Amino acid sequence: MSYQFPSEAWATAYQKAVNDNPQYRTAGKDWTHGKVAFIVKADPTIDLPGDMAILLDVNAGACHGAAYMTGDEARTGAAFAVEGPYDNWKQLIVDGLDPIKALMQGRLRLTKGHLPTMIRYVESSKQLLASAQNVPTSFRM
Repeated sequence: MSYQFPSEAWATAYQKAVNDNPQYRTAGKDWTHGKVAFIVKADPTIDLPGDMAILLDVNAGACHGAAYMTGDEARTGAAFAVEGPYDNWKQLIVDGLDPIKALMQGRLRLTKGHLPTMIRYVESSKQLLASAQNVPTSFRM
């Protein structure tokens, strides 16, 4: 079974994958800076008419929730918001593009939160990506 990205089912599977990742528990143990939103920009060509997001409630090496919602809802509820086009999120998950490098190259943008704080958690970010890569994922065409 695979889960369409992004969706509520994918968010639920992602939360489980994060919590099943022992490397994330170690790398993320010092993260106490609030929820993180991963926002996929609207793309009507793939039936994504508005910005959609996964809001991660991560704290001290555990994921206490992952919810699928509109981009606006996620921006309101997040301490950090990372935004980008669908194809860049897909490339991140499929190819394992380094998430911090994607931010520095402008493929993704930090639109809310403190970039130096985010950069301090490079390994945590990599483990969140590794967790996403463990979710059986199908992508929109």
